[in-house]
Amino acid sequence: MSGGLDRRQFLKGAAAATTAGYLVTRGRAIAQNEANSRVVVGVMGLSRGKSLADRFGKESGIEVRYLCDVDKDRLAAGTDFITKSTEQKPKPVDDFRRILDDSEIDALICAAPNHWHAPATILACSAGKHCYVEKPCSHNPAEGELMVEAARKYKRCVQMGTQRRSSEPITEGMQRMWDGVIGRVYHANSWYGNARGSIGRGKPAPVPETLNYDLWQGPAPRVPYYDNRIHYNWHWFWHWGNGELGNNGVHSLDLCRWGLQVDFPIRVTSAGGRYRFDDDQQTPDTHNVAYEFEGKKSISWDGMSCNRHRNAFVTFYGETGALVIEGGGNVAIYNDVDKLVDEIKGNQGDVEHIDNFVTCIRNDTPMKLNQEIESGHRSTLLCHLGNIAHRTGRSLTCSSKDGHILGDEKAMALWKREYEPGWEPKI
Repeated sequence: MSGGLDRRQFLKGAAAATTAGYLVTRGRAIAQNEANSRVVVGVMGLSRGKSLADRFGKESGIEVRYLCDVDKDRLAAGTDFITKSTEQKPKPVDDFRRILDDSEIDALICAAPNHWHAPATILACSAGKHCYVEKPCSHNPAEGELMVEAARKYKRCVQMGTQRRSSEPITEGMQRMWDGVIGRVYHANSWYGNARGSIGRGKPAPVPETLNYDLWQGPAPRVPYYDNRIHYNWHWFWHWGNGELGNNGVHSLDLCRWGLQVDFPIRVTSAGGRYRFDDDQQTPDTHNVAYEFEGKKSISWDGMSCNRHRNAFVTFYGETGALVIEGGGNVAIYNDVDKLVDEIKGNQGDVEHIDNFVTCIRNDTPMKLNQEIESGHRSTLLCHLGNIAHRTGRSLTCSSKDGHILGDEKAMALWKREYEPGWEPKI
């Protein structure tokens, strides 16, 4: 065949063309699937949020489009860090509502101070966005109830950042406990310790030029700026924070509630106060809280903000032994004579918690979240009730149906807060 292809050459070329066409088509399909499965997020608050942005940004198929902080210096530093650590190019914004205005945003990652957690989450849900909200999920009990209502109304995935819920080794330990490895389990003790120093006595001061203090306060009623509260010490003031119990106790209390398979306590008592330093802090630095539940089960929490002497993160007590969960996720099982019989090497579940959140967004399965907001609210509520018992100086009798305080108007008055006009959470 002069000037043309023979049959073998023709078939070979046709096969190559077919293969090339298939690869192009497959490549387009993969690209389309990746585009369809891509989850676009914005991160609010660049203290804990910087770490979250780093973790989200390194996961496949996640775009960190925005970083938000009301402090210009923190925003610039956080943006520079995330750009280098993840090779993404997030846009810096000072108002999280600009994130919600973007129709392509799938989820808000809320790591702002506690008084922002619920209002921002509710606004995100009403804007059609999912939300990963840091612990504690709310500043007060009423907000937690509103968050559950918002998640249901708008059918959004709302995950609280108690990441040990997604730790496979901890889950394995829990399952073995439920299967009876230490017999009937009736009590769980949890502990947190730190070596925090004094915050001294603050003074009224001009607001730093880099800080949008009005937006930092957001839903909280306005108070003057003091020089010893921002960016971390707000935790120790009831106006914005929930003390050590809400700051760190929520992690271990959540494990206690999960392991004991209980929801709302029927009695809460508190002891402690500010024992270490005489300074501006309002919340306890030494705090012991006890919770009683129906079915002869109880939980206790020991918080030591100013002493690091170490106890177990969480210990479950059963009729034939004990099960211990350390803060890093390791699990140890003891028999009835306190002999170690088994260990499970663990982790905190940070990456797995994010993966679970993103998977539920992609599959539109909010009720498969490992720490869905209704469960997150119930664990956070333990912190709120412990703080209310401390602030009123009285034991609380609570409803086993919803945790509401019974027969104590003064205590129930702390169930909610006042808001800056115009910032009231609305469903």
